[in-house]
Amino acid sequence: MIKEIFAKLEGIYPELVDFRRDMHMYPEQSHHEEKTPEKIAEFLKGLGIEVRSGVGGSGVVGTLRGGKPGKTVALRADFDALPIQDEKDVAYKSKVPGVMHACGHDIHTSALLGVAKVLSTIREEIPGTIVFIHQFAEEATPGGAKFMIEDGCLNGVDMIYGAHVMSDQPFGTVTVREGYVSSAQDDFKIEVLGKGGHGSQPHTTVDPLVTASQLVVNLQQIVSRRVNPQQAAAVTVGSFMSGGANNVIPDKAIIKGTVRTYDAEVRDIIEKAMEQITKTTCEAAGADVDYEYVRDCPSMFNDSEESKRVEEMAKLIVGEENVTEMDPMMGSEDYAYYQQEIRGVYFIVGGKNADINAVYPHHHPKFTVDERSMLNIGKVFIGTVLNYLSDGEIKPYGK
Repeated sequence: MIKEIFAKLEGIYPELVDFRRDMHMYPEQSHHEEKTPEKIAEFLKGLGIEVRSGVGGSGVVGTLRGGKPGKTVALRADFDALPIQDEKDVAYKSKVPGVMHACGHDIHTSALLGVAKVLSTIREEIPGTIVFIHQFAEEATPGGAKFMIEDGCLNGVDMIYGAHVMSDQPFGTVTVREGYVSSAQDDFKIEVLGKGGHGSQPHTTVDPLVTASQLVVNLQQIVSRRVNPQQAAAVTVGSFMSGGANNVIPDKAIIKGTVRTYDAEVRDIIEKAMEQITKTTCEAAGADVDYEYVRDCPSMFNDSEESKRVEEMAKLIVGEENVTEMDPMMGSEDYAYYQQEIRGVYFIVGGKNADINAVYPHHHPKFTVDERSMLNIGKVFIGTVLNYLSDGEIKPYGK
């Protein structure tokens, strides 16, 4: 049965390319998605799939109920774009100034729609239920996953799988790992409030620039001196704003940054240390402070047993030599919110192809990937889902 399903997916590949390129030409930014979810919902309804729109905001959830009783599994794709000007020289270049799909979300969405289409043709043979989660605002803080979960997108779901195409990994490859996959993301904003004055009379001021500079240095000691060296973490100050004149000591300095961790205990240690160091550094200088620390995405953690299932299915689909263990990422992904609720796996599919200039990094103005990656995402999804629902009986190509 699997071979025939894969053949059906390959047969609708031109349709998937058309859908993807239409998305690419008419991208919509996070929390501004309107036409994209409408098109997704229309596609799913055309397959006779139950559809719920406006989930958590702009999310779309399709439910395919199999003809046989069984478990419920979810598949997730994201569909928002980025505020980047498309600089590719292609016929399907973005027609929206300053907005483009520079992260592959159009690939993810189109691949999942292809999966829905082929599986809908065998619904009577499916032992269970498949939920297709099309998520908005993955690129935003907070992202759409949290809101969709609060609106019930995981109700009754036992397992979830997600995929991401990557332009730095060769087309035809798949990577997956058990355990931590991506880091948690926290953000901070610190306003150091001093007393301004003339640059020639620093003794009459409380210099927020000097205090904030010392604070930047002090914060860098958290990872090196508060965190176990065997635990990965990063504290990064990415913005420092103050003043404007060369002979004026300003009243205020603002620093902003991000914190990345895997382990929940390390996350707590860093948050507590940042608050303590910020307070004492400013007190020592005689400055006041407004401190804001916001927890965004948790870390993403792949279920051990299900990671092995995905790995096995991927090896049968793309070849054992093309499946490797992925490196954990210090970037964040709000797919992690789903894994806070139920077991799940997130894997990577390669999209790099120098022959078509698909070599640029994600979030680059010339970003693109090999569109055939949609087939590999789709096949791994299909093979894994049917294997899971059949308790391991169904495998790609009957192996």
